[in-house]
Amino acid sequence: MTPASQRPRLTPEVFRLLRDLINASAGLEYHDDALYAFERRLSERLAALSLPSFNDYYQYLRLSRGGAAELEEALDLLTTKETYFFRQEYQLRALRDELLPALAQSNQRSRRLAIWSAGCATGEEVYSLGICVLESKLFEGWDVRVIGSDLSKKSVATARRGVYRPSAFRSTGPEIRRAYFDERPDGTHVADAVRRLCHFGQLNLLDASRGSIVGRVDVVLCRNVLIYFDTQARARVIENLYERLFPGGFLLLGHSESLWNVSTAFELCHLREDLVYRKPVAAPAPGSLLP
Repeated sequence: MTPASQRPRLTPEVFRLLRDLINASAGLEYHDDALYAFERRLSERLAALSLPSFNDYYQYLRLSRGGAAELEEALDLLTTKETYFFRQEYQLRALRDELLPALAQSNQRSRRLAIWSAGCATGEEVYSLGICVLESKLFEGWDVRVIGSDLSKKSVATARRGVYRPSAFRSTGPEIRRAYFDERPDGTHVADAVRRLCHFGQLNLLDASRGSIVGRVDVVLCRNVLIYFDTQARARVIENLYERLFPGGFLLLGHSESLWNVSTAFELCHLREDLVYRKPVAAPAPGSLLP
């Protein structure tokens, strides 16, 4: 990373231009106090492109033939990827102990199960979900897909590799670690039994047309993702997630997130340890998803 004393300065005017460009592309919302983070994180891209100022960088994003690819680089640097295995474990327990048994019963005829981690970062949540499925012992012989998508290509590449450092296991018990991971010189590898269930791809959650590649799913986890979107983008994301869910499917959000003033299409379900949203079995008519 470029030392602070050698970095070009990002003016408030150019910061707002960059912020609006990011928002138009990905729906991500940044307030004025993010200026320093933009300057610190994006300065390495100016150096890589030999650009003297942030205004030149903004013009490059807008007008250069390589602007679209560079915007992905910028988004990768600006999006937060703090995650680890079995984060918010109470919610995964609710999935394992209450939702998976219900789905094992309702999907008995098809013997198919699909779970989508929307905004999976570097993949720890996806593999945690795969382990929950295996630990439940309810889906042996079923067609099980655990899908992870993220805006960042680099994060998706890390997820596909499935090799992690010790910090990723701060909430993982020793029995789970022994059963579902392999210790090797280059790091801790996700075991093949888990990897076989898990699939990854890059996806912008605002892109409804590409969202169809996920297929229909029984459960969506979109945890600690909506907080980064503006109000309009948040509603679009929820509508896209709604369309991917089977009737009766479940939506799990982060502990600080809700659908208040976002959508009235879901039913609220009270579980023993969590509140989750459920797509009604009799789905509302198109156009009634927003409050």
